[in-house]
Amino acid sequence: MGKACKMKPVKQAPTKSRRKFDETFKREAVNNWLSSGKSAEVIGEELGLDANRLYAWRKRFAPADAGGRAAAGAKPGSSADLQARLDAALREVRHLREQRDILKKRWAFSPNQRPALCPD
Repeated sequence: MGKACKMKPVKQAPTKSRRKFDETFKREAVNNWLSSGKSAEVIGEELGLDANRLYAWRKRFAPADAGGRAAAGAKPGSSADLQARLDAALREVRHLREQRDILKKRWAFSPNQRPALCPD
C-alpha cells in the first residue's frame, strides 16, 4: 500500500563564531584608514573586515578633528580647524597622486599609444 518514507538527515550549516577585536586593534584600524587616504572598502579588505565595521568604529574611536571635520567648538580659522583642513588636503593630494600614477601606468601599455619617434 504505502511505502515507508525515508528522510534524509538535515545538514547543519557550520556556525560562524563572532570575531572579537580589542579596542587597540579598532583604534589602529581607524587611524590606518583615516591616515592612508584609501577607502574604507580597501582597508577593510586588507584587514579582513567589512567596511561598515570601520565606519562604526570611526564613530566611536576617531579623534574629533579626523575626516576633515573641525574639532568640536573650534572656530573657523583657528589652528585646530586649519590643521584639520591641511590634513584632509594632504590625504586628497596623496590619493590623487596614486590615481594619476595608476592612469600613467595604464596609458603606457595602451594599444592606442603612438610609438616613440626614433632618429634614423
